[in-house]
Amino acid sequence: MIPGPGTMGWRGKALLLITAVCLLAAVLLPAMPQPLSYHAFADCRTVFGVANFLNVISNLPFLMAGAWGMVLIFRGGGHFLDTREQLPYLVFFLGAFLTCFGSAYYHAAPDNVRLVWDRLPMTLGFAGLVAAAIAERVDLRLGLRSLWPLLALGVFTVLFWYGTERAGAGNVMPYGVYQGWSILVIVLVLLWFPARRYSHGSLLGWAAIWYGLAKVFETFDLQIYRLLGGTVSGHSIKHVVAAIAVFAIVWQLRLRRPLQSS
Repeated sequence: MIPGPGTMGWRGKALLLITAVCLLAAVLLPAMPQPLSYHAFADCRTVFGVANFLNVISNLPFLMAGAWGMVLIFRGGGHFLDTREQLPYLVFFLGAFLTCFGSAYYHAAPDNVRLVWDRLPMTLGFAGLVAAAIAERVDLRLGLRSLWPLLALGVFTVLFWYGTERAGAGNVMPYGVYQGWSILVIVLVLLWFPARRYSHGSLLGWAAIWYGLAKVFETFDLQIYRLLGGTVSGHSIKHVVAAIAVFAIVWQLRLRRPLQSS
């Protein structure tokens, strides 16, 4: 899934090393169950009969961004040099679209069972974007071939976590490592490999920045809720900010132009 050291120099070696370390970490780190405190969000208000209303409704931007991205591609947008490059983006936008429903379902009554449906669509998003980034900046064939293994691995980590929870020995570490590896690889590919196929590559960097900011809001859910006088929580803002990252990718596809002929 990652370029060999002979073809990509020290960057390829570094990505291979990072991938190997993450695989070892997923296997060797002590098992850690999903903390029950994870389901305790700051804003639990019921509005219009909907529990945890803002955490539920704030997922709507995912639906809009994901739908816009898929429509853009189906209408021939993105100026793809190779039509096969559309698939990773379709998977990514489908993941964002489904995240709206999975996350809303989870936040309506947070528990481990519902969390599965929140995390599964996210694995589509991670796999699609990693594959797209590799295809565009590292190696086209490598990126396209990595999509299905990455999807399978992501889904496996979610099902493995839930299966271990059901067995009474929960282990969320493989999923956490997979998510962390995906984000790290996307960032490093953007930093280490210049955009040679398409223009406006910097907008993908903005998407990474927005997603990083979303993780900050998620981390300080309660503190932000208190800071804003109980009007909106960090987690609700996190949903909107993470969706902005998806919008940034849609916008990049709209603006970009090929830098080379097919």
